[in-house]
Amino acid sequence: MIGQMRLQWWRDSLEGIYAGEPRRHAVIQPLAKAVRAGSLTRKHFETLIDARERDLDPEPPESLKALEDYAEATTLPLIQLALEAAGVREGPAVKAARHAALAQGLTGILRATAFLASQRRILLPTKALRAAEVEPQDLIEGRLKPMALSPVVRPIAQRAGRHLDLARRDAKGMERRLLPVFLPVTLAEHYLKRLHGAAFDPLDPKVSGDSAARPFRLLGAKLLKRF
Repeated sequence: MIGQMRLQWWRDSLEGIYAGEPRRHAVIQPLAKAVRAGSLTRKHFETLIDARERDLDPEPPESLKALEDYAEATTLPLIQLALEAAGVREGPAVKAARHAALAQGLTGILRATAFLASQRRILLPTKALRAAEVEPQDLIEGRLKPMALSPVVRPIAQRAGRHLDLARRDAKGMERRLLPVFLPVTLAEHYLKRLHGAAFDPLDPKVSGDSAARPFRLLGAKLLKRF
């Protein structure tokens, strides 16, 4: 109920922003200015809120397709809004946005598997867990053997890698000034390599580590002018 109340607060805040009467709040006031300056699409915000409402449901996604839908809804609107704030609504960057969002979203979910389990949450598809004979409660309570999740994670990681390749293909010819919008996607390749090195076991500590190096990886991508 508290989660629903917080989400409704954001829905009401959006209503005020787009009605030209933003509430006095440290976040809402500057957000309203950004919306006016960039003519930001209200639907993107609403998609984010609706997607986060799914987080209140303890049931994991049933399939890889359902997981992709969740990753897209929680990541793509942020990229779309950033592009709109930069004055871009068409072209290579917009074309690359969906694949970039899926690469980033899926990889982030895999990397967060151990953390989510500690919060008694699972986002790995239930069909894949059943096929691998993995009991969700065993994951939550830390009773899984090493690499028990590898058959579940491998196809998701491969799908994320495919989306990353497609994003880079579609982004050819993109304006250089838009690179910052896509820089976070750079980390997806790094974490996918770490997953591969850990035999696709997301519970291996080296998969979720190395956070201190992230700023340097982002800086390197910026200097090389690619994501």
